[in-house]
Amino acid sequence: MLKNKFNFLFSLSGLLTLLACLPVLALIWTALQGDSEIWGHLLRYVIPHTLAETGILLLGVGILTILIGTGSAWIVTAYQFRGRAFLDWALLLPLAVPTYIIAYSYIDILHPIGPVQSILRDGFNLELQQFWFPNIRTVWGGIFLLSFVLYPYVYLSTRAMFLMQSASLIEVARTLGLKPDQVFLRVAIPLARPAIAVGTSLVLMETINDIGATEFLGIKTLTLSIYSTWTNQSDLASAAQIAIFMLMIITLLVLVERLGRRKQRYMNSAQRSRLMPAQSVKGLKALVLLGVGLIPVCIGFLIPTSHLLVESYKRIQYAGFSDFLLQASINTLILASLATIVTILIGFFIVSAARFSKHNWFSRIASLGYAIPGTVLAIGLMLALGKIDRAIADFLEFKLGIHTGLLFLGTSFTLIYAYAVRFLAISVGGIESGYNRIHGVFDDAARNLGQNNFALLWRVHLPLLRPAIISAALLIFVDCMKELPATLLLRPLNMETLATQLYAEASRGTYEDGAVAALLIVLVGLIPVILLAKLGKTTR
Repeated sequence: MLKNKFNFLFSLSGLLTLLACLPVLALIWTALQGDSEIWGHLLRYVIPHTLAETGILLLGVGILTILIGTGSAWIVTAYQFRGRAFLDWALLLPLAVPTYIIAYSYIDILHPIGPVQSILRDGFNLELQQFWFPNIRTVWGGIFLLSFVLYPYVYLSTRAMFLMQSASLIEVARTLGLKPDQVFLRVAIPLARPAIAVGTSLVLMETINDIGATEFLGIKTLTLSIYSTWTNQSDLASAAQIAIFMLMIITLLVLVERLGRRKQRYMNSAQRSRLMPAQSVKGLKALVLLGVGLIPVCIGFLIPTSHLLVESYKRIQYAGFSDFLLQASINTLILASLATIVTILIGFFIVSAARFSKHNWFSRIASLGYAIPGTVLAIGLMLALGKIDRAIADFLEFKLGIHTGLLFLGTSFTLIYAYAVRFLAISVGGIESGYNRIHGVFDDAARNLGQNNFALLWRVHLPLLRPAIISAALLIFVDCMKELPATLLLRPLNMETLATQLYAEASRGTYEDGAVAALLIVLVGLIPVILLAKLGKTTR
C-alpha cells in the first residue's frame, strides 16, 4: 500500500514535469513542420539584424552589470564607512523596478518636452530646435537603463561570495605587497568568478526575455521579432522558428558559461575561517565611496520612482483613480494569486517526490522554464493548447454533437499555466532549500511512529517548510504581477493587468495615465526586496 502511494506521488511528479515541458515540445514540433522558404526569408532579412542588436544589447548589459554589481558588492564588504549599512540594502532597491518601467519612466523624463530638457532649455534660454540632447531610444540607451535595474542580480551573488572569502587569503595578499585595488582584481575577483557568472546569467536571461523596454526604446531584438511576427503578421509558424533559434542561443550561452567553469575549483578550508575584515575609512574617501554606491540606487530606483510618484499624484488629483485601472488591479491580484498557489503546489509535489526517491532530475527539468523567455513560452503554449482544443472540440462535435469552441486558449487558464511554467524554478528552488534544512532524522522518527509518506508530508514536512514556501510564494506573486510578454500574448480578450495597462498607455504615448499602474507595480515589487534585505542581515 505504501509503495503504491509512493508510486502515485512519483507518477504525479513526472506528469507535472511533462506538462511543464509541453510548450517547448510543441514549439520544436511546429518549427520542424514549418515552411523552409519562410525560414530562408527569416535567415536573410529578419534574423541577422535582430541577432546583431540582441547580441550588442546582451554584451553591453552583461559587461556593465558586472562592473556595477561587482564594484558595489566590493564597496559594501571591503570597507567600513558611515552610511554603509544603508547602502548595503539600498543597492537592492532597483530589483523592484521592472525593465519596462524604467524605460517608460526615463522616456518621459528625458522627452523633448519633459522635465530635464525643459529645465536645460530654460536655463540656457534656447528654443526647442536649437537644443541637442542625447537620444535615449537607442541600443546604447537600452544598455544603460537595463544595466542600472538588473545589476542587483550580480550584486547579490557576488556580495555573498565576498562575505564568504577567508580573511587569511586577503591578509596573505596584502603581506605580499599587493595594494587594495590589486587585491580586488587578482584575489577577490577570481575567487568570486562563479558568483559573478551566476548573477550575469540571470541578467542575460532577464534581458533576452524583455519585450516592453526594448519596444519602448526602439531596439529590435529576437524577442520583439517573435512578438511582432505573431501579432502583426499572424504567422505563428515563423514565430515558432524564431523562438527555436533564440532557445538555441540561450542553450549555447548556458553551455559556454558552464564549460568555462568546468575545470575551476573554488573552496574554503574545512575549518571555520575568519570572514574578510572590512577596512575602516573616513573623511573624503568615505564620502566618495558612499557617493559612488548611491549612483546606481539613484538611477535605478530613486529617480524613476520619484517621477512616478509625482505623475501619479497629478493624475489622481486631476481625474481620480480610473475604473479601468481598478479593474486591471483586481485582475492582476486574482491572476497572480491563483498562479502562485498552482506554482507552489506543483513545486511541492515535484520536490517531495525527489525527496523520497533520492532523484532530483524531475525538479531539474521542471526548472528549465525560467530560462525560457515569456514570449517563447507563450508561443509554445498557443501551439500545444491549440491542438488540444481542436482535438477535444472535434471529438465532442462528432461524437456528442456539442459545439464547444476553444476551451483553453483565450482563457485565464492558459495565462496561469504560462506563469506556473515560467516561475516553477522559484518554487522548486525555494522548497528545495527548505528541505535541505530538514534532517533525515525527522523522516525516520515519523516512520518509526507509524506515519506513511503522505502523513509525513502533511504533519512534518509542510509545517517545517512554511517559511520557505511563504518566501517563494511572495517572489512568484510579484514576478507574476510584473510579467509582460506572456501576458500580452495569452490574456483573455478585454482583460487587462497592470503590466498590460501600462504597456497600452505607453504605446499610445499617454504616459501620465500609465504612471499610476507603474507605481503600483513598483510598490508591490518592494516586498521581495525587503525580504532579501532582511535575509542578508540574518545570514551575516
